[in-house]
Order: sequence, then C-alpha cells, then structure tokens
Amino acid sequence: MPDVLDSSPYDALLLLSFGGPEGPDDVVPFLENVTRGRGIPKERLKEVGRHYFLFGGVSPINDQNRALLDALRKDFAEHGLDLPVYWGNRNWAPYLTDTLREMVRDGRRRILVLATSAYASYSGCRQYRENLADALAALEAEGLEAEGLELPKIDKLRHYFNHPGFVEPMVDGVVRSLAELPEEVRDAAHIAFSTHSIPTSAADTSGPVEEHGDGGAYVRQHLDVAQMIADAVRERTGVDHPWQLVYQSRSGAPHVPWLEPDICDHLEERHAAGVPAVVMAPIGFVSDHMEVLYDLDTEATAKARELGLPVRRSATVGADPRFAAAVRDLVLERAADERGQEVAPCALGALGASHNLCPVGCCPARAPRPAAAGADSPYA
Repeated sequence: MPDVLDSSPYDALLLLSFGGPEGPDDVVPFLENVTRGRGIPKERLKEVGRHYFLFGGVSPINDQNRALLDALRKDFAEHGLDLPVYWGNRNWAPYLTDTLREMVRDGRRRILVLATSAYASYSGCRQYRENLADALAALEAEGLEAEGLELPKIDKLRHYFNHPGFVEPMVDGVVRSLAELPEEVRDAAHIAFSTHSIPTSAADTSGPVEEHGDGGAYVRQHLDVAQMIADAVRERTGVDHPWQLVYQSRSGAPHVPWLEPDICDHLEERHAAGVPAVVMAPIGFVSDHMEVLYDLDTEATAKARELGLPVRRSATVGADPRFAAAVRDLVLERAADERGQEVAPCALGALGASHNLCPVGCCPARAPRPAAAGADSPYA
C-alpha cells in the first residue's frame, strides 16, 4: 500500500445526514424543519414528537454521526488517505448550508458526499441531492464570487447497500441476536428484516427509470441484502432461518398506500402462525437512531411482550470499523473513476454495484426541484 492513497480530484468528504434534536426545546423546531411547507400546526408537532420526549428530547443520531466521523478520520489517517471529513445535516445543526460555506472558505473545490442512507429512494437519495442544490443556491445568492470564492463541484458516493463493509457487520449482528435467544426456540426463530416504509408510489419509481416497477430499486435492493444476510447466517450457524422483509415508521396519511407489512402486524401474524421467536434486523438503517429505538426497541418490543413472543433486535452498522473501511474503498473507487482509471467496484449479491451518477428520472420528486450531484444537476 502506498504511503498516501490518492483521492484526487476530490479534496474533502462530506458526511450528510438527517439530523435530530439534542434536547426537549429542540424537538418542535426540529420537526418544523422536517415538515416545512406542509402547514402542520405546532400542537400536532408536539404530538408527533412524543417519542422524542420519551428519550429526553434527544435523538441519538447526532452522537452516532460524531462516532462515525471519528471512525472515518481514524481509518483515513491509519491508511494514509489525506482527505478531510466534514459533517452537515438536512434538518438540524450542523446545517448543510453552514457546513458547505465552511468548506468553501477552507478552499474545498471537489467534494464527495456520503449520505447516511444506503438505498435508492426519493427520501434516501434524491431529497439529499435537492438539499445540496438548495445549499449551493443559498451560497450563490450570498455572493461568494464577489469574495473571490467558487462554488464547489459536488459528487455523491454510490449506494453502498451491498458493499461487504455494510453487509458483514449486519450478519454478525443477526448471528449474535440468534445466540441470545433461548436455546429451545433459537433454531426455529424467524428473521424480520426491517426498513423504513415509504409510499408505494415512491418505491415503484425508485432507482433509474429502467428499474421502475413493482417496488422499484428500493424493494429489490433490500431483498438482495436480506437474502445475502440469510445465506451468510445459514453458513455460520448451519440453520436455514425463514425470513421476510417488513416495514416500519410509516408517517403518511392513512389513505395513501405505503409499503407493508408493518413490523407489529408481522409479529402478530408470525405468532399466530406458531413461530416461537423473532430476530428483528433493521437493515434499512445505518445507525441506531430514533426510528430504531422507538419503532423497534419500544413499540415492536412491547407488541412482542404482549404476545409472549421472544424477540431480539440486531445491531445496525453504526461506526463499525468495517463500514469506515468501506467508505474509504468507495472514495478511492470514485476518485479513480473520475481520473479515468479502470475500476472494479466491490459489491456482493445479485444486483452488482450501483451507478455513480444518478441519471435523469431517478427517484423523481412529486414536484420537480433542482438536485445536485446527478446527471440533471444545474451545478455540474
């Protein structure tokens, strides 16, 4: 390995995440940021935010991003990758626009973005790209050029749902959770692979246009990861556990179809079918943030307790060193591709490596908005 790994032409990595409140007084302003433009009354937001108040008004996501930042910086330094890592959020401090402004003033001109969402979807990819375009437009309006500064060129790392550094920690988590179940129910345990529910219309149009259809890229990617984990668990334990992809954290209007089954409904159905135990594996989430702590560890676990059904919840990837190493690999892969070198992307499963550049029509919004870091970017 060379003393210094080559990330050129990129001069910075931006960790881009959702953000979350860090105290009770932050909850409603945070939810106002998340729901801006929807006209939701403040009293309704207080009701929506009740699960945050159960945890002292603090979402764990920001601390988990700090841990991931530390892991990335440590990995880069240990492997000779001289690339500074910044952090910005969509909905809470540190805000994306503020971080981009800091990066521009630090002289960063070619920025790679790591979004804390591994799969294709509007909310998991396109919306982040729209936020990047909004931030660039805000900086442009501030008149940075008058200060002799330039807007940076931004690219986004490809979807990493099937990178070994993302998949293998989840395999370990499921194996550990199975081992924690009582021995008499362990071998017959069912695995519920869980991810965020989204409207079926958004799922059907997720990914490039050629992947649109029943569930789109969003469902296919999750099914691919679930199958990989189930196969690896069978190899490790010698037991072929039944499994299903299920959904959680629905937040839309009741008349709008969203992906199903819900995790709590699934637990009831599996219990009625005689399943003696369940491992809940949140494969759709990078870290143990609020939707994992509340929807799985609180609501779903309470439902299982009501049913008398033994359950365990496996860990997310979080700041696992293997995930940090995967990010390093993705950075070097994208940098080499930008330099015109031949690249062999690292990907497991049946779907292969995802695209580097989101094409036109990929994960479209209901109302078209500019989006950076894609083939349709106004900031290319």
